[in-house]
Amino acid sequence: MTKRGGGGETIDNVIRPFSFFRSGARNDTSTAQKPILVLEDVFKYFREDKPVLRGVNLTVERGEFVFITGPSGAGKSTLLQLIYRKHTVDEGRLLFCGRDVGRLTRESIPFLRRNLGVVFQDFKVIQHWTVFENVAAPLEILSMPSRLVRSRVAEALERVGLAGRGVDRTSSLSGGEQQRVAVARAIVTEPALVLADEPTGNLDPQLALDILTLFEEINDSGITVLFATHDHSLLEARPHRLVVIDEGRMFEARDGLREWAGATAREESHSDIRGLRTGVR
Repeated sequence: MTKRGGGGETIDNVIRPFSFFRSGARNDTSTAQKPILVLEDVFKYFREDKPVLRGVNLTVERGEFVFITGPSGAGKSTLLQLIYRKHTVDEGRLLFCGRDVGRLTRESIPFLRRNLGVVFQDFKVIQHWTVFENVAAPLEILSMPSRLVRSRVAEALERVGLAGRGVDRTSSLSGGEQQRVAVARAIVTEPALVLADEPTGNLDPQLALDILTLFEEINDSGITVLFATHDHSLLEARPHRLVVIDEGRMFEARDGLREWAGATAREESHSDIRGLRTGVR
């Protein structure tokens, strides 16, 4: 296993390229024309003899909506965690807006995350806070003026269908409503990219479809969305780009779930043949 070495990107190197995502900012044309996300032959190990991700390649253009699917434990969450730098790439490169995320210094990671929104399966809202307090937290970390915070939070709550609910305690909301609070918190900073890690996993089928529709509306506003799920009913409901991670490898399923099923069947058939030849099943 080869670890990346050398110096990292500094805050000064990062803040300017990432700042063009702010509303009203003047874009650097060369940066704005690059794919928003590129993975080049990415490996991630938690055990040296068994990579979780192995040779993953992926390019995501600005404004895309991409489903990421695969069995539980296939590496979907790990992939998203590499993007927001919970973990680092062990081999290969992961580029966000042309910047090598693996080479960012620790001090620069908050600048990266200002341009990312993350939504989790278990909501990760603070139950004893109000809806407003949960959604406002990322803006207050940035020390935004109170007037701007109120305006941004109100707009985000309206976008997720919770207008006027800011004073409610989050603990009083249903599961679907709490996930909407989590989505509002993810988009309140006006990120370039939203990462959704099984965001419908704790919801019933109709609520799951409602949340998917909400992410599609966010995508329609120009925000790129990576939506990780193993819920086949959602994948069949919408014709978005689909990439599959299985046993650490990624492939593009241009014909949807049928292609994934076909590839799985072929692999199982090959495994059976190898087993017959070696006596191992």
